[in-house]
Amino acid sequence: MAAHRFPRFGALHASTREDAARRAVAAPPTEMRAVVFDAAGAPDVLHETTVPVPAPVLSELLVRVVAAGINPIDAKTRGGRGVSSAIDRFPSTLGFDFSGVVVTAPYESHPLAPGTEVFGMVPFPRSGGTYAEYAVVPSLSVARKPASLSHVEAAGVPLAALTAWGLVVETAHAHEGQRMLIHAGSGGVGHFAVQLAAYFGAHVTATGSAGNLPWLRELGASVVIDYATTRFEDVVGEVDVVVDLVGNVHDDTGTRSLEVLRPGGLYILVPTGGWPDYAEEAAAAGVRATSYKVVPDGSVLATLARLLDSGAIRVFVDRVFDLSEAAAAHRELEKGHTRGKIVLAVGES
Repeated sequence: MAAHRFPRFGALHASTREDAARRAVAAPPTEMRAVVFDAAGAPDVLHETTVPVPAPVLSELLVRVVAAGINPIDAKTRGGRGVSSAIDRFPSTLGFDFSGVVVTAPYESHPLAPGTEVFGMVPFPRSGGTYAEYAVVPSLSVARKPASLSHVEAAGVPLAALTAWGLVVETAHAHEGQRMLIHAGSGGVGHFAVQLAAYFGAHVTATGSAGNLPWLRELGASVVIDYATTRFEDVVGEVDVVVDLVGNVHDDTGTRSLEVLRPGGLYILVPTGGWPDYAEEAAAAGVRATSYKVVPDGSVLATLARLLDSGAIRVFVDRVFDLSEAAAAHRELEKGHTRGKIVLAVGES
């Protein structure tokens, strides 16, 4: 019997398209600029310093951060709430979101090789944050940066868009004809939630400030409500889902939301710290309720990247601050009037 001959495989290498997208990557330095805080407090506790560049292990990537997104959880954590209880040592570097360039990959044939432009989330506070020139990130928590976006724009996407996807797609199962009320529709998570819900066919009602109502319509909301002048429960008919990005921290928004849900409808709360009894109150009102926490899933990020590149959804960056201006960026965020996202410019693209 003749012996079977198996083809010889050539050396593994990246595709031509991938090669073209990559550039020579300099070896990382031993130290980097970072914004840290030594104890919980007001925005002024944030200060720039020099810290060691982190070292990746196993399947982690080392990424040079070009831009870092700022989120409400950052400010809450800096102030002693949020995930501050999980910080095991100070000084600590804040930040979940980033867009940047891969410096080192786990192995030579890894699909995200050095030079690849990526965006994603780090597992802060289990690792260092992204208010720094370099960050270590699990390879399953990143995706290729959308080609149509700058690094500043891409840095505003991960946490907010992943949260919105989890709320609207994975939890609410947005679909044609579904009636969905979204509170704080013009914020970071909100402006993605409105777009995704509309994209999947839901009839969206969004609350926001008067100046943002025309913009919310552009994003896909069918009905917009000025929360400062109108009690939403007076004008909203029965809805299937409420996505609540406010809770009872302002004007009992959560409790009032239960009044507009159909029997058996779904109430989804993000800022759970402001309303610890939401589940009990929802059950008493005859509706379902759940909280939600973001999942840093690189495969979902890749889907979001395709939606962004196609123009189906977009990110809006309200303000850009330099890394050294992180304290000023937090003060701006805490005013509560941000449209879309605030981003820190960290390094060269």
